[in-house]
Amino acid sequence: MNDAVCVDASLIVSLLIPDSHTEKASALWQAWIDDDLHVLAPSLLGYEVTSAIYRRVSAGGIEPADGQAALEQFLAMYIETIHAPDLHPKATALARRFGRPDALDAHYLAVADHFACPLWTADEGLYDTVKCSLDWVRWVGEPEAAGKS
Repeated sequence: MNDAVCVDASLIVSLLIPDSHTEKASALWQAWIDDDLHVLAPSLLGYEVTSAIYRRVSAGGIEPADGQAALEQFLAMYIETIHAPDLHPKATALARRFGRPDALDAHYLAVADHFACPLWTADEGLYDTVKCSLDWVRWVGEPEAAGKS
């Protein structure tokens, strides 16, 4: 699907809670909207984003009201979540191939692979693990990231 991008929870959290990648993530998001791209993610996205926001609030990194606002902003974003049981075996194979400790990140890889679109992440560890084999995985910290889609 040439008119789509897949996003992972780390990228969405960077959009919602200011960090070192927020500016580039916001520029990417705006470019995707301007280009009328479909933003895709596996159905686990909501669980991971909610959990990440909660962890930040629990750790005292953000105020509860800011966490609530971030969650509301996330719920208002249009991201097509993909629930396809046939992605689970693909995610398991990808997790095994790249020696991942679990298959969560691999579900994002599986969605991007299934729809033949780039996966955008703010998870540098994931990116470093797969970048030599999966050239369609993009890290928001790449110097040219704001110009890509």
